[in-house]
Amino acid sequence: MANKVHIKSEDTVLVLSGKDRGKKGKVLSVNPSTNQVIVEGVNMATKHKKPRGRYQQGGIVHQEAPVHSSNLMLICNKCGKPTKVAKTILDNGEKARTCKKCNEIIEVVLNKKEV
Repeated sequence: MANKVHIKSEDTVLVLSGKDRGKKGKVLSVNPSTNQVIVEGVNMATKHKKPRGRYQQGGIVHQEAPVHSSNLMLICNKCGKPTKVAKTILDNGEKARTCKKCNEIIEVVLNKKEV
């Protein structure tokens, strides 16, 4: 069974620790098995790429490296502050991710059984 991560793809997050502390960015991908998250413009790494194929060019490429999910905090869309995520059940029985600071709904979670 995979671990659960409090951050999802397309969320905006704040980096809490590391060399990029204080930076904000959009989540590009999440790997729940290793609790690793790739954030746009954060933890940039230099890779030396070899050309693959006849027309592809090789060289030095700068790309995002994974960051552990414990070093990130979600930024609320409504209040714009870094916050923890609360999981609440709405009146109609659906689950939702809500901001603990302003109590606004961040996202309504679909149940996998209903889809």
